[in-house]
Amino acid sequence: MRWFDTRSVARWLHDAPVVVRERWQRASELWRRSLQLRVVVSTLALSSAVVFVLGIVLQTQITNQLLTTKIDAAVAQIKANVGAVQHQLVGVSPGSDSLLARFTTALNQLTSTSDGSSAGASAGAFEPVLADYRSTDSTGAVTATGHFGDVPEDLKKFVQGGQIATAIHTVPRDGGLTTMLVVGAPVLSATHPVQLYLLFPLTAEQRTTGVVQSTLVVGGIVLLLLLAGITNLVTKQVVRPVRQAAEVAERFAEGNLDDRMQVIGEDDVARLAESYNEMAESIQAQIHKLEEFGQLQRRFTSDVSHELRTPLTTVRMAADVLHASREQFPAGLSRSTELLVDELDRFEALLGDLLEISRLDAGVEDLAADLVDVRGIVERAVASVSAIAGTAGSEVEIYAPEDEVPAEVDARRVERVLRNLLANAVDHGEGLPVRVRVATSAEAVAITVRDFGVGLREGEAELVFNRFWRADPSRNRRTGGTGLGLAISVEDARLHGGWLEAWGEQGSGACFRLTLPRVQGVELTSSPLPLPPEDEPPVRAEAQAEAPAEQDPVEEDEPAVAEISWQPADSLGTTSLIGEDTPVDQHEEAR
Repeated sequence: MRWFDTRSVARWLHDAPVVVRERWQRASELWRRSLQLRVVVSTLALSSAVVFVLGIVLQTQITNQLLTTKIDAAVAQIKANVGAVQHQLVGVSPGSDSLLARFTTALNQLTSTSDGSSAGASAGAFEPVLADYRSTDSTGAVTATGHFGDVPEDLKKFVQGGQIATAIHTVPRDGGLTTMLVVGAPVLSATHPVQLYLLFPLTAEQRTTGVVQSTLVVGGIVLLLLLAGITNLVTKQVVRPVRQAAEVAERFAEGNLDDRMQVIGEDDVARLAESYNEMAESIQAQIHKLEEFGQLQRRFTSDVSHELRTPLTTVRMAADVLHASREQFPAGLSRSTELLVDELDRFEALLGDLLEISRLDAGVEDLAADLVDVRGIVERAVASVSAIAGTAGSEVEIYAPEDEVPAEVDARRVERVLRNLLANAVDHGEGLPVRVRVATSAEAVAITVRDFGVGLREGEAELVFNRFWRADPSRNRRTGGTGLGLAISVEDARLHGGWLEAWGEQGSGACFRLTLPRVQGVELTSSPLPLPPEDEPPVRAEAQAEAPAEQDPVEEDEPAVAEISWQPADSLGTTSLIGEDTPVDQHEEAR
């Protein structure tokens, strides 16, 4: 049993800091989020300080008033008793025995008369003491009656000097300590002065002071509770409309544009509600205008795109006829025919992109997600740009896992995104290799397209997804893009619930990372591939040409180059020849 208790105590000591930390965090969060709590606690703290100071002042004043009244009554009492004692000591002989007898008689007279009666005296009950410092008994002690030893020495010196003095002194009584008010006065006798002391117990005054103190404490606590309740009630009247305004604003931000605050009364809160409602109505009207304008813009784009298809088809047919007969034309006219066909291709691509982005803006695009092997999508995308990669002199290297990478994605959209990224990488890669990496985790699959060309200047990574934006409009391009590819790509990524991010450094190339959830509906929290990438830049061909012409040994860490036979990968049954971190030369034509 002792061992079990020891383990329980040890477990409690181990868990106590965690529990305290969690509760402290919850309390801190509640303190930060609740205006009402902060106002109530602050008011309660300030009120406690005020009540404490007021209680101390009241207790001090009441105690001083009680002591002052007691001292005045005690001084009046001893002045009245001095005359009676002086009358009893007339003609007393100097002997200690006769003096002690007269002292006893005088004290009996004090306690038996109405003026000195302990019950009838205005100062209350007292204990009388008579002493003669000039007379001593056989033991050498001062001749005195009563509790002469309870009189303070300082008070004795004042009384011996002929003064009436008072002192508060604690003496033992009935097995305990009792606080006494001691009053002393000199009494003139026939031969020499003697001293009279009256000891007044302060028990009643202490009891009164205790009652006052407890009353002040209870009253202070009740007052603080009332202040806390009043502050809470008043603060709630102010905070409640603010909370309602916050709730209405949150619903308004979520799209409930018809929600309004209730206007009650004509106070400041009512004016706040009226101002908020006017602002909400103005914002709602502006939103409706923007929606109508956006709809008109999208409709215009869609209508123009559709209307241009008919004349474009006619022009295409005529251009194809001219292009087919270009060998019969002079050299200049034949070149013009080729340029006409190329620009018509670009124009058709632009119309297609405009239609696609108008559908994305309208929110009518559906995601045809299916469980496929992502490696096959990468292979098809690389195959589609192999021709322009060969023209640019750039090799496309694929680094993918050996096992299948299943994910619920729309293969057509993902392939379109990769084609756009690969075309941009080849176009800006300066003839250097382009690396494509595929990695997967429990919840996501990531694909990066990395080039080592001109790169991006600072701030351009956030602009590359804008429509029709170009880093350098004057730069020659091989792919003839429409300026909408990356804008469509980022929308395709969002449609999947994923991310499309960019990174680049001037002179070090750029990297685009596409991260998609493996299962639709799962919220992404991280990506399997880092950004910025960890790829080392490749060695340029000029540097390799300067090296001695000898056969390069194959290093153990350098992956082998494999040739790919391009095959569809729309299903999980597709077999891929790509190995983990295996670069593949895509410069060769697909077989």
